[in-house]
Amino acid sequence: MKNIDSPTLKRSLTLVHVVFFGLAFMAPKTFFATYGVAVHSTNGMMPTAYAIALVAMLFTAYSYVQLVKAFPTAGAAYTFTQKSISPHIGFIVGWTIIIDYMFSPMISALIVGISLKAYFPSIPIVVWIILFIAVITTVNILGIKLAAKLNIYMLLLQILLFVLFFILSIKGLLEGKGTGTLFSTVPFYDPGVSVPTLLSVVPILCFSFLGFDAVTTLSEETKNPKKTLPKAIYLVTLIGGFLFITGSYFAQLIFPEFQSFKDPESAYLEIAMYVGGSLFVSFFIAVGLTSTTASAVASGTSASRILYAMGRENVLPKKLFGYVSPKYHTPVLNILLIGAVALSALFINLTTAVSFVSFGALFAFFFVNLSVIAHYFFRERKRSFKGTVQYLIIPLIGAALIGLFFIKLDQHSLLLGGAWLFIGFIYLLNLTKMFRQPPPELTFEEAQ
Repeated sequence: MKNIDSPTLKRSLTLVHVVFFGLAFMAPKTFFATYGVAVHSTNGMMPTAYAIALVAMLFTAYSYVQLVKAFPTAGAAYTFTQKSISPHIGFIVGWTIIIDYMFSPMISALIVGISLKAYFPSIPIVVWIILFIAVITTVNILGIKLAAKLNIYMLLLQILLFVLFFILSIKGLLEGKGTGTLFSTVPFYDPGVSVPTLLSVVPILCFSFLGFDAVTTLSEETKNPKKTLPKAIYLVTLIGGFLFITGSYFAQLIFPEFQSFKDPESAYLEIAMYVGGSLFVSFFIAVGLTSTTASAVASGTSASRILYAMGRENVLPKKLFGYVSPKYHTPVLNILLIGAVALSALFINLTTAVSFVSFGALFAFFFVNLSVIAHYFFRERKRSFKGTVQYLIIPLIGAALIGLFFIKLDQHSLLLGGAWLFIGFIYLLNLTKMFRQPPPELTFEEAQ
């Protein structure tokens, strides 16, 4: 019998909240920040590279949709793998995906600190980082509904940025700027670009889509999750794909001489100045700060829910990780821990943090695809022609694509991710008494 007095997560999120949460985690505006570097790798074929990444992500999104119907509970990839394949592998996946969510707020803090330090050189970067982390931690403690509403307003600014960029680019093209045409196949195809070269940049672009998976961590706080979350997963993936493909298409047309960027890392500011002048550049910078904040709030929220899912059943110490505030209905201790991890932005560089995130994301995606096969095709024995296509062939293609991208990660990512994985394996050995007993499993207790 449930204890009606024990604090639990509260169902309060609608489809709009969840979609905006996922898009906020995705932070579409970061497309512009990475455009200058990525466009060189593809020799201008960014729309095609993003289209390939979108297809790959849709296969994995499909697997998330199938599993969230079966397991509508907090925990995302951890829960899916734990229940579908084995508790031991589930623990390893959960341990690895923690990298993705726990280090994302730290990356945001670094980006904000670096940006504001450049504009206010007299103020130490330490001040900006600590202030930023304090703000996002407070927002997450006050409640998921507040965080979701805040993300909606911040995301609307990013969408407005894309709309203005599209309008200004079209206006410039009609006036003869750039290629002087609205329609061209050049951004999609260049005979001088080899397939291996194009595929080598796709793994990086896949991380732009992170967000569709984050919404599954809100299963226990979403109204009617079995219907709402599948719609949200597809919508977040498709909306992100549309913005990235269309944005890179217009960026290529309006500024085709991408080899002439003064600094590839800040190329988006050159493009913004070219299409809209200094006022548009100022808007770009302002939206950049808000989008980074929205992403940090979203990733911090997801990380705290994953830790909560693992702590609730003593996979991690329950007293700390399974605690929910009676007042705010949020896992306050988890949120504070994530804020402490984000403070590592004071001494860890951006490359190291991104390497962790890259490894964790693809590792989790791979096992989510396999979990569909394990649960539906083997355990549920859905092996008709339709079932074979739905629960074997489609997720197998998804796993193969993710596996291909995983092996294309740089050695730095594989080394750092492997080290974290090894630590998790040692902890699992201790937790299970050298595999003599299974790790604790999550129950599917509905949040009140």
